[in-house]
Amino acid sequence: MYNFKNDYSVGSHPNILNKLIETNLEPQLGYGEDTYTLEAKEIIRKKVNNPKADVFLLTGGTQTNLIVISFLLRPHEAVISAKTGHISANETGAIEATGHKVVTVDTENGKLNPKHIQKALNEHLNKPHVVKPRMVYISNSTEIGSIYTKKELTELSSFCKSNNLFLYLDGARLGHALTSSENDLTLIDIAQLTDVFYIGATKNGALLGEAVIFNTPYLGLDFQLALKQKGALLAKGRLLAIQFIELFKDDLYFILADHANKMAMKLAYAIQGNGYSFLTKPVSNQIFPILPKELITKLSNKYLFYVWKEVDENLSAIRLIASWATDEKMVDELINDIKQI
Repeated sequence: MYNFKNDYSVGSHPNILNKLIETNLEPQLGYGEDTYTLEAKEIIRKKVNNPKADVFLLTGGTQTNLIVISFLLRPHEAVISAKTGHISANETGAIEATGHKVVTVDTENGKLNPKHIQKALNEHLNKPHVVKPRMVYISNSTEIGSIYTKKELTELSSFCKSNNLFLYLDGARLGHALTSSENDLTLIDIAQLTDVFYIGATKNGALLGEAVIFNTPYLGLDFQLALKQKGALLAKGRLLAIQFIELFKDDLYFILADHANKMAMKLAYAIQGNGYSFLTKPVSNQIFPILPKELITKLSNKYLFYVWKEVDENLSAIRLIASWATDEKMVDELINDIKQI
């Protein structure tokens, strides 16, 4: 059974493991005061071209989202998200468990725009009887594989600023978004257009790890205290930092993401060539082909993937994900099996 179900099914890139072994017996300070954490933070500040950015290293995406959102919002404030957004659909009510409502919006492609946000704001004018939307949550790439353009993110950023809303970008698959053939954003653009975002590594070559960047320094004031309070401040912070140092060495982070995208697009082109359509346009490492249920059943005997959404009584959309470690031979085998079946 070859896994096209997720992009974190393997351990990590060998460079990371080798560096962890090499540095294993070095005594270091704890809780992010080690030399590796200081180095990783400086590397990230340079990558986003913001020497004043506050950078923090966490272990996972859900943990990152719930701590960032609960840290920035006051008790009566809420966060706006696409209905398909991770904080709405895949985090077991983690945000609500912190006391903050997730205001969801239906979208066609998983992306929010100013009209969506304005609609949500209009629905929460009955003060003091409703929560106050104060943050906009987006992800790039989104949960359905789409990516934001620079124009779209610029419009969102401008709207949020004019309406006194925080703009927070979930970057669990940011590497895949930035290496998409249709992308026109850079890390520097992301840093300039958002209040807070994170660079995801768990799904792109690391054992675990997400790097949170507060682009306006005062926003991150005392965030380390929130990390400690929530149990997210690792004593052995070096374990996260070393991974980011290795990923940003010689642009390995982007090389790995680019491989994942290329494998996914190779699948997409072949599936399209066999006459099948997609739930959303394939542009990154997640693709959602619409296939006959009979074909899906036969493929599931050999490959792991999610059946994402039923289209009608004969067709369903499945999700296929390629990773930095996806074997091109298995991609070719899946393509051949689709043709043969």
